[in-house]
Amino acid sequence: MSASAGGSGVVQVAGEVVANRRVGAYHHLTIVAPGVAELARPGQFVALAVGGPTSANLLRRCFSLHKVKASGTYGGTLDVVVAAHGPGTQWLTGLSAHDAVDVVAPLGRPFPLPAEPVPCVLVGGGYGSAPLFWLAEALRERGCHVEMVLGAASEDRLFGVVEARRSADGVTVTTDDGSAGRRGWVSDVLGEVVDRTGAGVVYACGPMGMLRSVTEVAQAHGAVAQVAVEESMACGIGVCMTCVMPVRGTDGTTRMVRSCVEGPVFRGDLVRWDAIGGGITRVPEDAVGAPRPGGH
Repeated sequence: MSASAGGSGVVQVAGEVVANRRVGAYHHLTIVAPGVAELARPGQFVALAVGGPTSANLLRRCFSLHKVKASGTYGGTLDVVVAAHGPGTQWLTGLSAHDAVDVVAPLGRPFPLPAEPVPCVLVGGGYGSAPLFWLAEALRERGCHVEMVLGAASEDRLFGVVEARRSADGVTVTTDDGSAGRRGWVSDVLGEVVDRTGAGVVYACGPMGMLRSVTEVAQAHGAVAQVAVEESMACGIGVCMTCVMPVRGTDGTTRMVRSCVEGPVFRGDLVRWDAIGGGITRVPEDAVGAPRPGGH
């Protein structure tokens, strides 16, 4: 693949790991990837090949872009945050400096940015907060007041609390077990943060259950939610259809859309959360193309 002009497009490049450091329960990888930074926007993601050139793992692993740099000591780089859950991510987190990794990026639709300065709240669950720091920088450059709410099950599952204090005008931390910040969920404190700041937009990235709660709280307090979903993506380019989910269009009609291509960022109130839960996404009966009784 190659880049297209005008700030849009995708590149496939032979990347090289610059650094791999442990950050709490996660790994922070910096990868040389020329051409990505010039095209990427906050909210987009990268698909990394795993296992090396002779690997039987044909499917890539997708990660939110944490940061990008167009130039530096090693040339253009991208940063991702990885949790080692399976063989593919374990392979990635085991990489060392100068190891090779094939990169396809940037993919997906970015977070929409407000045309005028408005207060914003950014909500991250676990390492789902990774893309929010770059977003915070973009919003503050536009004159927006930015506050962050970071949550996790426990202190060691939080990501970026120190960096958040540099990237935002205010930070609230929650943990389920109370080991850091306030005990509870991000949704427990979000309403008061929205009210205090007068936020017009809430951006969020994290588990689907959290995104549903964030959307409901944002709506209840008069803000629009923009959420980056974490549906499983096998290809990342809209071919395999593993990441389809029900989203209501502006015409009121629900369609099954690919979160890798039509997302991963959606307006929260348009996502059919009633069909998503327990790790399963159902096709709503009123969705276009839904199975009909007696149909085939």
